[in-house]
Amino acid sequence: MNTEDVEIPARFCGPPASGNGGYVCGRIAKGLPGTVAVRLKAPPPLDTPLRREWSAGSSRLLQGSALIGEGRVCETELEAPAPPRLAHAEQAAAHYPGFKSHFFPRCFVCGPARGVGDGLRIFPGPLADGVSYAAPWVPDRSLADADGRVASEFVWAALDCPSAFTLTPLPEGAAIVLGELCARLPGTLNVDEPAVVSAWPIGREGRRHVAGTAIHTPAGELVAVARATWIEVPLSQWLPAAAATPAAPAGT
Repeated sequence: MNTEDVEIPARFCGPPASGNGGYVCGRIAKGLPGTVAVRLKAPPPLDTPLRREWSAGSSRLLQGSALIGEGRVCETELEAPAPPRLAHAEQAAAHYPGFKSHFFPRCFVCGPARGVGDGLRIFPGPLADGVSYAAPWVPDRSLADADGRVASEFVWAALDCPSAFTLTPLPEGAAIVLGELCARLPGTLNVDEPAVVSAWPIGREGRRHVAGTAIHTPAGELVAVARATWIEVPLSQWLPAAAATPAAPAGT
């Protein structure tokens, strides 16, 4: 078993006091081959010493003896529908619901309060089919790995929030939180070059929602695809002072 010390910097928050789920899943999945499913067990704390343990087929993130999340290589087949064109994604993003109301406006992935070079600024809006969502994404240079490509944990982050927006409207007084993210990253992205992020609903069973996200190049080459499992929880768990009617997903 390999181990390393890990911290989730405050820059990579979802809710104000915890890490963005997709980013944390990407840190847990780092180095595991093929399709990887990561399940979050507790809100990932920010700026806190954590420990990652991993082997050839599994990985977990701990705070002391408490399990934050665990990942495993799996054989789940993940497929993505044909992507929208970049121009259509740009048009959709103009109607991003988070511009009107956002529970976590400083979310690293989808927060409209984050500036260029700080957040990912992925703002998915509805496509013409009324079901799927899409947004453009231009990764900045702070996201590069040692080879100058977008580091895998940021690709995982980009796969998180967009699918949540396909699940609205939620029942009154409800929010959604990411339970599991299963992803495959067959391609790579260059920094400072545009990509197309698309998302679509897959199904629902009780409080459990499933949705998909994909990232393509403007030429239509698949970079990454994921299936997210979202769980409905009382909004008051996240926003005690605003447990009225949600206008945007609360889960990141």
